[in-house]
Amino acid sequence: MHKTNAMRLLEQHGAAYIPHSYESGTAISAVDVAKALGRAPGQIFKTLVTAGRSGQYYVFIIPGPMELDLKKAAAASGEKSVAMVPSKTLFPLTGYVHGGCSPLAMKKSFPTFIDVSANVLDTIIISAGKIGLQAEITLDELRKALTFELSDLTQ
Repeated sequence: MHKTNAMRLLEQHGAAYIPHSYESGTAISAVDVAKALGRAPGQIFKTLVTAGRSGQYYVFIIPGPMELDLKKAAAASGEKSVAMVPSKTLFPLTGYVHGGCSPLAMKKSFPTFIDVSANVLDTIIISAGKIGLQAEITLDELRKALTFELSDLTQ
């Protein structure tokens, strides 16, 4: 398995994780990724990048089947409002393409928030930085490599 920068970052910080791979053409959404990996859709977390009214960028990590509540996201980040960044902006901003965006090893660090529902799961599965690669990890292990806050983020 080819190691991504996200996987290297986890290893550099001594964070234990389980890599998972799937045929990249078969999974388009987080729900499809769950099916490809034989996991519950609520265990697959997607990474969403937003821009606040202030111009600051924020990363929100939520369960795959859920939608980001932009008002809750704004409240969590202390912004008046946030909006999703356009897909064409994602790669220059983060170094990742849509569908393979990991919260780890982005070009710059952005304030990051994970939905509180992750707190009741033994592990969550996030993108490992490439379409077709995922990393299964506990929140405690993820915290070794990523600074984040838990917040109620979904509708």
